[in-house]
Amino acid sequence: MTRRPGSHALPPDVITHRAKPERHSMIVAAVDDLLFSSRIRNAARHAGVACVFARSPEAVLDAVRANRPSLVLIDLDAQRIQPLEALARLRGDAGTAGVRTLGFVSHVHASLIQAAREAGIGEVVARSTFVAALPDLVAGAR
Repeated sequence: MTRRPGSHALPPDVITHRAKPERHSMIVAAVDDLLFSSRIRNAARHAGVACVFARSPEAVLDAVRANRPSLVLIDLDAQRIQPLEALARLRGDAGTAGVRTLGFVSHVHASLIQAAREAGIGEVVARSTFVAALPDLVAGAR
């Protein structure tokens, strides 16, 4: 991995997309679905918010530590990302425990919603609600 002077090295499973923000604003998205990644990336670009995608619990923790985001979006249905493990790591780390988190999930997964709440997720919404509210959520990350 090539580093630019002054840049932070991130693991290879962290993908960074940076918009030109008007002021420092950042979200970390723990998402592996291409459709949701594209929607989040486009909403962030439109709102002028930088966006980092992380695809493992370690990558989520590293991205939050390195970037100090105002919001972490977590696809609770993305089992490859291990979203509950990512939440546990965020909440168990003193430097990341207070970060705002929002999970989105299929409304039929009641046990997963409950597990996310027990793991410390800030808010959980249905996938359809997430899609409808995404522009406002991302804009609110400024």
